[in-house]
Amino acid sequence: MHRTHHHARRWLPGLNFFLADVRDGLGPFLGVFLLAQGWRLDDIGYVMALGGIAGMLATTPLGALVDASRRKRRLLAAAIALLLAGNLAIWIAPSLAVTAASQIITGVVAALIAPCLLGITLQITGHADLPRQLGINEAWNHAGNVATAALAGAMGLRWGLPSVFVLMALMGCASLACLALMRLDETPQGTPPPEQTGPCAPGLLHVLTGTPALRVLAVAMLLFHLGNAAMLPLLGQAAVARGHANPSGFTALTIIVAQLVMIPMALLAGRHAQRSGYWLLVKAALLSLPLRGLVAATWDSDWALIPVQVLDGVGAGLLGVALPGLVAQTLRGTGHVNAGLGAVMTLQGLGAAASPALAGWIAQRFGFDAAFLSLGGIAVLALALCWFGAPSEHRAARLQPKA
Repeated sequence: MHRTHHHARRWLPGLNFFLADVRDGLGPFLGVFLLAQGWRLDDIGYVMALGGIAGMLATTPLGALVDASRRKRRLLAAAIALLLAGNLAIWIAPSLAVTAASQIITGVVAALIAPCLLGITLQITGHADLPRQLGINEAWNHAGNVATAALAGAMGLRWGLPSVFVLMALMGCASLACLALMRLDETPQGTPPPEQTGPCAPGLLHVLTGTPALRVLAVAMLLFHLGNAAMLPLLGQAAVARGHANPSGFTALTIIVAQLVMIPMALLAGRHAQRSGYWLLVKAALLSLPLRGLVAATWDSDWALIPVQVLDGVGAGLLGVALPGLVAQTLRGTGHVNAGLGAVMTLQGLGAAASPALAGWIAQRFGFDAAFLSLGGIAVLALALCWFGAPSEHRAARLQPKA
């Protein structure tokens, strides 16, 4: 490995740790803050939805921008700075216009972070060592989520909700420091090799629609997130409705359990992918969701939280490594790796956006147990699609261009 890249690689874990919560903006704290400012619940929902829609629409074109850019590190720094500015604007002037504009900017800019991180990681490691580094990145990302949640809770209790804005600013500044310390040569990465440049280079639309493995992965992720996104909120609602838990304590515990499991799973996924490929990881992650739904539907106890959220950590930990790695492997040599990642993330965003409405409709009419089983059943469809539609690891490897 080039000496400069070896130096830059040492700062990748820190970058992923500090970016863990910065990429999502204020997240769940935004609603609480706006409610304290006298906002109506429906207005809070509207402005938060704006960010999600804007980010979903921007993900694929921003991925293409990252593919074409020779300055991925600078793009990421600009994205972080804009996120911090948006949070600051809400803190200073939480009006409807300012908050809506900030959420749109936050949604769009947050969509830039994942392709930038993948592009920078590819630039440092190359394809050969990408799986192991993705596992390390994801493990540090989940560790950052746990640490930030704990710090935010402690600071909020001691100094009030505005202290969360200070924490987000500190995390963002620390991530910018990691970027600056990388001192990475700004050379293009993920661009086509010489034999694929020029008029014969594959076009973006052709790559996205003409790659069977990418189509299978994208539809599988849409189905998985259609079933997965509402599972945790529904679990909390069911526990509270049945009188099993304190709402705030239960929600915090569900998040912490899952995040702690994601750390070792991400490390294991990186090691497995380097030896055996990514598709088995995707299938194992998809299998975790039907099991979660089955446990949640059949075990009416506080203790059901533990296996349900352990399985959530397994699925998220595996997919955090497998999804970007599989896209990079599938589109290697096309020059459209990050645009492909953006396209898959757009579809999974559609699934996640529709999941709460579907789960709520089923739970209202047929009960919580039926909703849990239905959400898990959707993942069975995704698993069947991958099982019968995905290429084998050996065949997928033979289809890749030579390094």
